[in-house]
Amino acid sequence: MRWKTLDQMELAGKKVLTRVDLNVPIVGKKISDNTRIKKIIPTLAHIIKNGGIPILVAHFGRPNGKRDPNYSFAKISADIEGLIDAPLIFAADCVGTTAELAVASQKPGGVVLLENTRFHDGEEKNSISFAKSLAGLADIYCNDAFSCAHRAHASTEAVAHLLPNCAGKLMEQELRALASILTKPQRPLTAIVGGSKVSTKLDLLNNLIHKVDTLIVGGGMANTFLLAQGFFIGTSLAEYKMKDSARIILNSAEKAGCRILLPTDAVVARELSTNADICVVPINECPKDSMILDIGPHSVEKIKEILQNSKTVIWNGPPGAFEVKPFDGATNELANFVSMLSNEKKLVSIAGGGDTLAALNNAEASNGFSYLSSAGGAFLEWMEGKILPGITALQKKK
Repeated sequence: MRWKTLDQMELAGKKVLTRVDLNVPIVGKKISDNTRIKKIIPTLAHIIKNGGIPILVAHFGRPNGKRDPNYSFAKISADIEGLIDAPLIFAADCVGTTAELAVASQKPGGVVLLENTRFHDGEEKNSISFAKSLAGLADIYCNDAFSCAHRAHASTEAVAHLLPNCAGKLMEQELRALASILTKPQRPLTAIVGGSKVSTKLDLLNNLIHKVDTLIVGGGMANTFLLAQGFFIGTSLAEYKMKDSARIILNSAEKAGCRILLPTDAVVARELSTNADICVVPINECPKDSMILDIGPHSVEKIKEILQNSKTVIWNGPPGAFEVKPFDGATNELANFVSMLSNEKKLVSIAGGGDTLAALNNAEASNGFSYLSSAGGAFLEWMEGKILPGITALQKKK
């Protein structure tokens, strides 16, 4: 890795501008899921323990460069303070005199929370002048928001060039976990990719076929591949205009030595409903008035056989319509199988993406995975082999 870690920084007496992800879901005036806040605690604790003062900088929602009380950290600052268990001073702006006074007022052992960076249009424009205002508050820049690293914004990219920089504990953990998959993974390496659309994951699929030994395709996107192979899929969700793209991926995978596994049987129904009448059919016998909503038991057993012989598994996207029972059956069974193998140290498993984590939580299998990435877009772009501006900025040679 060509970036520094917090352990390599001299933090005593330093003010540390710490980019974090506080874009948490709010119901009413309360945080409904505090996972993202909990994940930054190790970084804050390390900075404080070593004599530094963390200055939290983050965005919240989409206020479009204007001050909007609906997106102010003011209403959740007390909740954040309680979770991080350290004295917190909230600054009603992220730059200027208000921010400067808040930083100057905080004592060692405490934390400063700056107001939403997106109240300034310079944030999303990656303005160097706005970045300089942020940098002027601190001595060191620490990026602990991998989930925002795919954005070239002032608080994720420009400011990193203006101060000595490093990756926070969460960022370090995320980067090491993901790098271990695509650079020197234990093989055989298997990827499970699901979701509804091929079009949204073209780059991911095209990158993975050159990286993995087996690519298991499920969800609605598998239907498009089945169409490309000439199968009839009834009223199933599919992208008919993407058939040619699917054929190209299949041909490219064969040339790259990557095996693509598609369902050989399916759970079908006339409607996506808990009370729907379901049946299991071979993949070439989908009724014309039915849709494929989950992969079938024969396919599940075949996938489990592949997983049993794998050393590394990466998972993005559910293989079925898991949100509605009983179409979560295959997802639940496979998730728990991967979890079991991971717990037995028989494979390394990494999963990421919002729908993926929701599916694993639904299956009560999350705790068994080797690593779960809470990043959405950044996780996908990393797996697609794209350059992430927030990471590249940390790798800049000083």
